[in-house]
Amino acid sequence: MSLLIHNTLSRKKERFEPIDPHNVRLYVCGPTVYDFAHIGNARPVVVFDLLFRLLRRIYGPDHVTYARNITDIDDKIIRAAKKEGKDISVLSKRYTDIYNQNVKDLGALEPTIAPRATDHLPAMIRMIEKLVNSGHAYAAEGHVLFDIGAMESYGKLSRRNREEMIDGARVEVAPYKKDPADFVLWKPSTDDQPSWDSPWGRGRPGWHLECSCMIEEHLGTTIDIHGGGVDLVFPHHENEIAQSESAHGEPFVRYWMHNGYLNMAGQKMSKSLGNIETIDGLLKKHRGEALRLTLLSAHYRKPLDFSDELVRQQKKRLDRWYRITDGAEACEVPQALIAALEDDLNTPRALAVLEDLATPEGAGELKAGAQFMGLLMQTNEDWFKGRLKGGATIKLEVTGKLSATDESIDALVDERIEARAAKDFERADAIRKQLEGAGIEVEDHPDGTSSWRRRD
Repeated sequence: MSLLIHNTLSRKKERFEPIDPHNVRLYVCGPTVYDFAHIGNARPVVVFDLLFRLLRRIYGPDHVTYARNITDIDDKIIRAAKKEGKDISVLSKRYTDIYNQNVKDLGALEPTIAPRATDHLPAMIRMIEKLVNSGHAYAAEGHVLFDIGAMESYGKLSRRNREEMIDGARVEVAPYKKDPADFVLWKPSTDDQPSWDSPWGRGRPGWHLECSCMIEEHLGTTIDIHGGGVDLVFPHHENEIAQSESAHGEPFVRYWMHNGYLNMAGQKMSKSLGNIETIDGLLKKHRGEALRLTLLSAHYRKPLDFSDELVRQQKKRLDRWYRITDGAEACEVPQALIAALEDDLNTPRALAVLEDLATPEGAGELKAGAQFMGLLMQTNEDWFKGRLKGGATIKLEVTGKLSATDESIDALVDERIEARAAKDFERADAIRKQLEGAGIEVEDHPDGTSSWRRRD
């Protein structure tokens, strides 16, 4: 079976045919680095990481180029940096580093390229000049704006009518605009805002322009797949199409892929509702693999109702899989799993394949299939003792409970073994209760030894 992708542009599943099988090009919109990324930002990371893995399997690891950008020029960053009294580069580096570690903890492979907007100002100015010279953009009062009236096909991705476009873009109705829906390519900066020289005066680029130019510079004028959250369809991706196709006179993206919203308690996450959960905060409560499996548990195009309870359920599933695969060698990735993923990343079906293999006889295939999806990547000892990659240990942050480092647990377990050997069962029972209070399960073995594991 060949790869099928639901193309947002056509609203149907299509057989994927790359422009060049020796250089399959994928671009996914990354974060605006002004604060901690929230768990909704993690969904496209995990979804398109899985697509990256699948493309590498089909076309070969050396024949797939995956770019995931960092937006480090934005009014949100400027406001946050001003509030902290810091340069935007300091703030953006801090949150870029945190984001990169967070997504690594979610099991995401590093993209081939991670371009930063601030490294692409010359390319942005060149594209604006092309658009002005071709009549697709115009300068007005220090701004340069894209003229949507100059592009007949504007709106083909989102399929919105004019009123929906204006409302959805939250555009500034300004007297210097030819049309209220015209969007900014370049805008002037005040003396206390970051700025760069340009033919239109010192200023900074518009958000939409940044991705178009990073794609052009690293992947070319036409790419295979562009991904992101469904919230980016309009205005961001619509405006990327407008800029790039008007500048180059050729198709911009062949296949558009968008993941669905992530909801909290049935409501879309929003700061106004106060239901935002950051990736960083969740990683202090849950294992990265459990969060990853949670994000893959629903089909990527469907909404996902996220909750701590759902993560705990997925963690229990991983516990079971780790026990089944203990000592097993990974064999071939099950073809049924690959077939499920080749059908528009049907992860629920892929996970059902793994569940069918969750037996002692299927342990090798279970391990291979799960690892292909970025799961079961730890040793059993590290998983059950709560160790993260790199040797760090998950800290239990429950008031009144034991500070449960590996060393303190090992010492108590050893003391308990000695107490049992000396028939001091009162002391042995007290230690077991102390460990249970810290979320530690102890298992005694017939030879007199004991082992332990963490309970999230």
